Amino acid sequence: MDLYLLRRLPPLEANVGKRLVKSSKLYLRDSGLVHALLGLRTLEDLLAHPVVGRSYEGFVVENLLQVLPEGGEAYFYRTRAGAEVDLVLLLPGGRLWAVEVKRSLDPRPSRGFHEALKDLKPQEAFVIYPGGETFPVGGGSLRRSPWGDDGAALEEVSARPRVSRPGSIRPHCPCW
Repeated sequence: MDLYLLRRLPPLEANVGKRLVKSSKLYLRDSGLVHALLGLRTLEDLLAHPVVGRSYEGFVVENLLQVLPEGGEAYFYRTRAGAEVDLVLLLPGGRLWAVEVKRSLDPRPSRGFHEALKDLKPQEAFVIYPGGETFPVGGGSLRRSPWGDDGAALEEVSARPRVSRPGSIRPHCPCW
């Protein structure tokens, strides 16, 4: 029986000639539940707690997967050498997107993210953060943008979106 409390994100098993991490990532699907269980009642409580980054990552992953087109698949990518992408989306038609989630208002992709992009060669790469601007980061197709913009892009990929536009998605917790 699946109560839809946990999201298991499997590792992408790419043939890149490197040793990959093979264990799945687990997320509690409802960030509001996580915050309630931890006794985090205010935004200040949350921002002072070490769970803030992981909670935000889970929130973004869960909302993006709600608008993933039918037939799309979600993974994460990590090598033993430190190359990592928080969310790898395999979209219908064979397109590959890489998504990095950062809680900071001035996020900087890590060297491991750039190394993973070299390994995976995605058609699109995003750094999603809680800010309000969209602008280039580094070279190529890597963009830094607020998470809602990328959810809208996913909806455009799908002929039949599963939920309403991301701008209308409200977090389970008033903290996000």
